Amino acid sequence: MTYLNHVVSKKQTSQSQPIHGANQILNNAGGYVWAVDDWTRLDRFLILGSEGGCYYVSEQKLSRENAEAVLRCITADGERAVARIVAISEAGRAPKNDPAIFALALCASAESSATRSAALAALPKVCRIGTHLFHFAEYVDGMRGWGRSLRSAVASWYNAAPAGRLAYQAVKYQARDGWSHRDLLRLAHAVPPDDDHKAIYYWITQGWPGVGEQVHPNEALRLIWAFERAKTVACEREMARIIREYRLPREAVPTELLTSAPVWEALLEEMPMTAMIRNLATMTRVGLVANGSDAARMIAQRVMDGDALRKARVHPIALLSALKVYARGYGERGTNVWKPVTEIVDALDAGFYASFGNVQSTDKRWMLALDVSGSMTWGTSWTAR
Repeated sequence: MTYLNHVVSKKQTSQSQPIHGANQILNNAGGYVWAVDDWTRLDRFLILGSEGGCYYVSEQKLSRENAEAVLRCITADGERAVARIVAISEAGRAPKNDPAIFALALCASAESSATRSAALAALPKVCRIGTHLFHFAEYVDGMRGWGRSLRSAVASWYNAAPAGRLAYQAVKYQARDGWSHRDLLRLAHAVPPDDDHKAIYYWITQGWPGVGEQVHPNEALRLIWAFERAKTVACEREMARIIREYRLPREAVPTELLTSAPVWEALLEEMPMTAMIRNLATMTRVGLVANGSDAARMIAQRVMDGDALRKARVHPIALLSALKVYARGYGERGTNVWKPVTEIVDALDAGFYASFGNVQSTDKRWMLALDVSGSMTWGTSWTAR
């Protein structure tokens, strides 16, 4: 029996020792596990990211290790890597799209011309909104120069968008990460495909020549006219009217009017799902969302709509994070507090379960392992921060 105590057994082995003949490797926690291949690590990075690191490894080290695995996949088969990035991003499998954007920027900076071409062709599929495009520009700017192919891909992102949608993108997503639409249009040397795009590009790069009382006759440019008009409005009722009539997003509203319940009521009518979930605390704090209010009922119905959640690509974890933060009554950052509305808390809980209906089944059996060690008692979900 003394000999057995010093020999690693296949029946019972300490986590700090490898199973004999199992080809296990040492992990960051000091235990032994089975290694996964680089393609599995690519999937994990695209879905989970590495923001905030984890208990046993820093964000910097985890990001570096993930990037190295992604680069090995790109080297092995760049076009396959691009296809995987697009598939996971479009399916909405990740709580955040940032890892997919970063991986696409790595592909766009690869040595293989075929991989670069595939990545740039996939740009509008992964970078679907202006903020995504700004993230991509920041990532790729640190990896490579702005050659002809990259300029052409960015120009195509703008030229391929219908004029009305492009105007909305320019108004809602004005700047991020030190980049603006003005910066990208000038770098890309985009040549407008029609008069509407030409007018929008002129406004982005040169500004509006002047805002009069008369509504702009061009339907595609009315949103921009309303955006410029909103800058001169100080009355909350007038602001609410303009929001409703021209479907202005929150980003077009002057900061001093974002404490007005009537303004938020007007914004809520056309507010996208993700923006609505993100602004629940603010709408509660200004008094629009209260127990038994019409706004609370409207929000609850939308949040529990499984089809609407699927179309908006709302991830179950994003809803769970929103539920935990909203129910707590204060955020991780800032000093704002609010009194949670029970109807909204219940709706977020129901929406969390409803969103699982949008996840494609793997038709496999899964084991759920719950870690109850001391390392699990600290911090919060990175998606809530």
